[in-house]
Amino acid sequence: MARIFIDGEAGTTGLGIRQRIEALPASYGLEILSIDPALRKDTAARRSMLEQADVAILCLPDDAARETVALAEGLGVRILDASTAHRIADGWVYGFPELDAEQAAAIKGARFVANPGCYPTGAIALMRPLVRAGLLPADHPVSINAVSGYSGAGRVAIEEHEKNGGPAFFLYGLNLKHKHLPEIRHYSGLTRQPLFVPSVGHFPQGMIVSIPLHLKDLPGQPSAAELEAALQDAYAGCEHVRVLPAETQLVADTLANTDDMELRVHHNGEQVVLTARLDNLGKGASGAAIQNLLLMLGL
Repeated sequence: MARIFIDGEAGTTGLGIRQRIEALPASYGLEILSIDPALRKDTAARRSMLEQADVAILCLPDDAARETVALAEGLGVRILDASTAHRIADGWVYGFPELDAEQAAAIKGARFVANPGCYPTGAIALMRPLVRAGLLPADHPVSINAVSGYSGAGRVAIEEHEKNGGPAFFLYGLNLKHKHLPEIRHYSGLTRQPLFVPSVGHFPQGMIVSIPLHLKDLPGQPSAAELEAALQDAYAGCEHVRVLPAETQLVADTLANTDDMELRVHHNGEQVVLTARLDNLGKGASGAAIQNLLLMLGL
């Protein structure tokens, strides 16, 4: 029996994690510990939950997540943090099992695991293998465009879209300081800050991350087939990440309610567009958290 405390279980990610845990086979022996909603901000009550838990999953704003980690000091509880707070912090393992051959084992043995962001999951999956293979220079001027379903924007945005239809589409983060940028740059292996333009569409779940490249601007002028081969090599045998043939059209919500991600290299011979399609609440959030939780518990 493993006891799981979801700190922030009433939020979108927390609810998704709880539902996924409840759907797991009973033979996994997972027990969810729930705090009295009236005591969810009570320090003594939260520490009591941490004392009882084997793993605490944090679905909190960054500052609150840091407070919970401090509260757990001296306890044996392992922590899986779904916030942005610890994704590039010392002592934390990045919760992207497909990152490289050793990452799943690192997650399994870690006390502190940081769940990846939804946009970074797609961007890193596309760029890291190409940087490591020398096909994409670390200092290349990269542009990343992405669209997500409105469920990633939080409760208020969800209610606005569901009540009033919400805006059909909007760009945001146009100060070019999106909180996912440090994570994207760090784990992609980039030394130059990418230009990242996220957006939200009027659909609940789903995401496409796209990265355009001019092949003639890359060292050695690799072909699209070489880029695709590098991705195939990186994710061969992965259960949740697949490299698929190019298409002329992609719909963002095709993978809604799944924990998978699809990578493609679209091209015309001289230019390519790398794409990653996933569910922002699946492989981009709750689904990734369950993948990491099961690794941490050796299941």
